[in-house]
Amino acid sequence: MQVGIDPQQLGLEFGSGALIGGIIGFAAKKVAKLLAIIVGLELALFKFLESRGIMSVDWEKLSAGILKTGEAAQGGAPPSWVATLLSTLSISGGFAGGFMVGFKKG
Repeated sequence: MQVGIDPQQLGLEFGSGALIGGIIGFAAKKVAKLLAIIVGLELALFKFLESRGIMSVDWEKLSAGILKTGEAAQGGAPPSWVATLLSTLSISGGFAGGFMVGFKKG
C-alpha cells in the first residue's frame, strides 16, 4: 500500500504555515505586552485610589477569579478542535514553529 505524499506540497504547506505563524506570533507578543501594561496600570490605579480612600478593592475576590480559571483549564477532555488540528499537522507544525520564532523576535 502506497501513501500518496507529495513532498513539494508538504513543504509548501509547512512554509506557508510557518510564515503566517511568524507574523501572528510577532503581533501576539506586541498585543500581549500592551495588555500587560494596561492591566498593570489599572491595578496600580486601583491601589492608588484605595490608598486615598476613594475606592475599596476586595483583593480576595479579584484573585479568586484567577484561581478558578486556572482550575478549569486543568481538567476535562480535549475539545473537538484538537482532532481537527491534528488532521492538519503539516500546516499547524509550520505555524507553531513560525509562531514561536515570531513571538521571540517580537
